[in-house]
Order: sequence, then C-alpha cells, then structure tokens
Amino acid sequence: MAMTQLQEMGRRAKEASRSLGAMSSQRKNEALGAIAARLEAEAESILEANRLDMEAAKLAGMSPSLQDRLLLTEERIYAIARSVREVARFPDPVGKVLSGGVNPNGMRVRKVSVPLGVVGMIFEARPNVTVDSAVLCLKSSNACILRGGKEAIRTATRLEEVMRSALEQAGVPADCIQLVKDISRNSAAEMMRLNQYLDVLIPRGGAGLIRSVVENATVPVIETGTGNCHVYVDASADLEMACRIVDNAKTSRPSVCNAIENVLIHRDVAEMFLPMMKKALDQHQVQLRGCPETVRILGDCVIPASPEDYDTEFLDYILAVKIVGSAKEAIEHINLHGTGHSECIVTRDYENSQRFVSEVDAAAVYVNASTRFTDGGEFGLGAEIGISTQKLHARGPMGVEELTSYKYIVEGDGQIR
Repeated sequence: MAMTQLQEMGRRAKEASRSLGAMSSQRKNEALGAIAARLEAEAESILEANRLDMEAAKLAGMSPSLQDRLLLTEERIYAIARSVREVARFPDPVGKVLSGGVNPNGMRVRKVSVPLGVVGMIFEARPNVTVDSAVLCLKSSNACILRGGKEAIRTATRLEEVMRSALEQAGVPADCIQLVKDISRNSAAEMMRLNQYLDVLIPRGGAGLIRSVVENATVPVIETGTGNCHVYVDASADLEMACRIVDNAKTSRPSVCNAIENVLIHRDVAEMFLPMMKKALDQHQVQLRGCPETVRILGDCVIPASPEDYDTEFLDYILAVKIVGSAKEAIEHINLHGTGHSECIVTRDYENSQRFVSEVDAAAVYVNASTRFTDGGEFGLGAEIGISTQKLHARGPMGVEELTSYKYIVEGDGQIR
C-alpha cells in the first residue's frame, strides 16, 4: 500500500533524527546560527507572507487580541532570531551522564540523556511557534513535524522554507524540519495516530485544540497551554502593587496563555481595591464580569458573572472577578477552576504566601509578581516549545532539557545472570 504524504514525512523525519542523534554540538550550533541569519535576511519576504495572513484574518473577523498573536513585525522577527542564537549558546542537552556507577559484579552502568526522536507539534495562529519548536528540537537532536493552523499557513510556510534553506546551507538534513501544508482536519487526525514515526505529540493553542488532541491521539501527548490563570489579592496586600500586577497580567498581552482571566479579592480590601483596579483596567476597556458583591461595589458597569465565566480562558480584554473571605477560600477556588498553569498571590503576609505556594497546584506559582513571566525566555530557557500543565514528563515552560529522555548504557566483561 502506498504511503500517505504524512507517512512519507514521518519516514523522512525518522531518518533525519538518526543523523541528528550522531551530530556534533558545533555542527548543530552552526545550523542554528545559519537559521538566525536567514530569518533576518528574509525578513521582508516573511513579513509579506504574514501580511497576507493578517488580511485573511481581518476578513474572517478574527478578534484584535488574536490578530496580535498572528502579527509579525520586523522587531518581532529580529527578536525571534535573537532567541535562536540564545538557544545555540546553551549547553548541549544530549549525551550528558545523569548518573552512574559500578555494580558489585563489576558492570559499569550509566544513565545518559538522549533525544526523544521525532516531535510532532499541532498549533494555532502563532508564527513564532514554528521557529521556536524547530530550533529547540534541532538543539536537542530531535526532528520535528509541525502542523500550524490555517490562520498562519502562509507565514509558517515561508518560515519553514527559510529554515530548511539554512539547514541545507549548513550541511544538515533539511528534513529535520517539516511543515504539514494540509490544514484539513484529516491531516490533524492522521498526525494524532502517527505512532510509527512520532515519538511524542505536543499541542499548543486554545482549550478546544488541546482537548481534541488529548482525547483522540494514540501518540503520547504532552498537554500544554490552556491558561485559566488567577491573581489573588490578599487582605494584607500592597494595593498599589496589586493594581499594577493585575493590570500587567491582564492587559499587556491578553491573548497569551500566561495572561490572567480571574481576580480573587479578599473581602477586607474589596471596597478599596475594586475602584483602583477598575480605573487601571478602564484604560484598556476591559470588561468585568463579577460576583454579586463586585456588582454591588462597582455598580452596573460590571456584568454579573455566570458559573462558566470562572472556567473560561477568554484570551481577550475580559476579566472575571470574585470576592472571597480568606486565603483558604482563594486557594480552593483556584484548585477547582484553574488549569495548572500560572497562579499569583499579592500579599505581605509570609504565612499566607507560603501556604499559597505549597497548596496551589500549578506549574508556576508567584508571590507578588505578574503571571506574564511564565515564559521560556523569561525563565532563562531562550525559547519554549510549550508550557506543560501536566506532571509527566515535564512541567512548566519546556526548553531543550525537556525535549530529552535517557537510556542506560551498561558495559561488562562477560557477566551473566
């Protein structure tokens, strides 16, 4: 039976991954440098492809916040190139001896880091994910098959062309990086079951995409991304600080997964804090959806919140608000409604801060800082392939270290059991 196009891509990726597994760190870094240089040199053609995607997005009625995720500028392209060079400077995560020793029978046992193999990515309208995923996989000696959404297909295609050209220039197999051009549901469904070739599948996008992959894939999945994130303003909080953190975490870029969707406020400071918060958020026309107490304090400008609002990742200028009676109540609410991404407490009470840190179940927990810092670059990883919200095999921003596994190498002198 003839292979499908995706199976053929998988076959080529498998072959390329074997070449990468034997490749020196220097050669991989030279390839990454070539990619960064070509991205900068081809900025104009990348921007032209992105312009066509943006025009289509506007005609389709895409929200302004999601358009911001899709948009590339010259500054953003150069920032992507800088992150590629930063990844190149990291130590090679492959071939590290993680542990080892000599058994009583004389066998020498070493636990050594190795690539995952072939990484599949299914993502939505984020052009930078095309590059971030490819370069992190290359640095960790993994081949990758990328499938973006229709919204960014022109941009992603041009980025793939630029990167593959750079790989050929550097003498590295171009099939280390492949983009699925078929954006139909059939291609996504086939990719979820490409067990013969994919070693892991990572979805990156909205809740619907992630749920679909988790529920339907037979390839092992690392669940990432959905960010129903909270800020809890404690009774002892510095309210000016809390206001700055809420404003930044909601409005600096509302379409990303580390932006907050909920604010919980201790009843003792609600009367004072809510008007301060509203004044700051009004500068960005943030819509508030609040509990009855919030509506009582702020009036008709607040839309009464439905139960669903506290479970929704809005990815927009919308914020759900709830007044609580204690840190315990805030923690219980977060653990019930949160998605395990990023959670914040603003407080001057050390005991409450430590209780929050120990009891909140999330990949990143903040005390007196914005959730917007949950990012591979901000955490010193250079870039990220996604933010894992599960506990196996990785958690939080995933850089090159999280794209490796390990194997045991055992050397003997004829020992038998």
